[in-house]
Amino acid sequence: MAGAPLTVLVAPDSFKGSLTAVEVARALATGWARARPHDELLLSPLADGGEGTLVAIAAAGGWSVETARVHDPLRREIPARWLRSADGRSAVVEMAEASGLSRVRPDERDAIAATSLGTGELIRVAALAGASRVIVGIGGSATTDGGRGLLAGLAGDGFNHDRDERVDLDAIREVARAIVVEVACDVANPLLGPTGAAATYGPQKGASLAQVDELDRRLASWSRELAASTGRDEAETPGAGAAGGVGYALLSVRDCFRAFNLRPGVELVMEATDFEGKLAHADLVVTGEGQVDAQTAFGKTALGVAKAAAAAGVPCVVVGGGVTPEGIDALAGLGAVVVPVSEVPQSVEAAMAAGSPPVERCGERIARLVSIMGER
Repeated sequence: MAGAPLTVLVAPDSFKGSLTAVEVARALATGWARARPHDELLLSPLADGGEGTLVAIAAAGGWSVETARVHDPLRREIPARWLRSADGRSAVVEMAEASGLSRVRPDERDAIAATSLGTGELIRVAALAGASRVIVGIGGSATTDGGRGLLAGLAGDGFNHDRDERVDLDAIREVARAIVVEVACDVANPLLGPTGAAATYGPQKGASLAQVDELDRRLASWSRELAASTGRDEAETPGAGAAGGVGYALLSVRDCFRAFNLRPGVELVMEATDFEGKLAHADLVVTGEGQVDAQTAFGKTALGVAKAAAAAGVPCVVVGGGVTPEGIDALAGLGAVVVPVSEVPQSVEAAMAAGSPPVERCGERIARLVSIMGER
């Protein structure tokens, strides 16, 4: 029984700061194959809409990687990638690619000046290239500009954009009216206040306490301006505070698009990578992420995979670079079993520096356990 071949779907997120989702999937599969070489391994790297989304979707095949010249958070011109489907009808834009925190060094972080301009430029490029559906992952941003820069980039006036200039809704409609935009958004924060964009996410983008207050005041002023222009007051809408208020800007101009939705990031990525089709052939799912903790319960990749596996009646194992009791509890209700990668007590820095070998050994341990259980 131990040797009976299984079809195993390996579908992890990245281990941020250490391994991409593709690297994690390959490492788990390498270790698994050592113990069970006759199993069929289906690799389906995933993401939740943040940094790494392009890599995960591209790995599924059927996409070409395109490059455009856009502006980074500090308005420097850079090459940024986006994805185009084989038929040209769909595109994927990753905010982290143009306006991400990874685009600025820690000593360069400027929460006040950082702009989402480049992300708007990427969406515009995709639309003008003929895409009728654009998936936008908005995780990992460096900005708290309420999406003002994004709207300027989408309108095509980024080079001459002034922070106090009114939004050109006509220019936005011209480029946006033919596209369906689906935004990968996993947070429910409003735009303003103690749980808003500035207070919740500003400090990790370099904002001091005084700057958080200033950013919140700027966002309040911007929300009044945009609401007056669009006739929509979206400041309290769940998700408005996502990506430093980019969620708010997109919600406010939603009528400019042919259709618009905010959706859980992992759902969008699973859809784009045909996860469901692969799951239909699987006897077991192995997923994972860098930290399986309390945040896992709020829409992270491991939770999305565990939900899908439970709905399909397929057992699920979750591998975590770091694991906490809260993370274990978040997944136990779905029948998923959590397995830590770590083999010895060590710092987060040491675990991240260890690379893929511990992940390979973890995959091998899980496979051997499956063989033991098959012998019973």
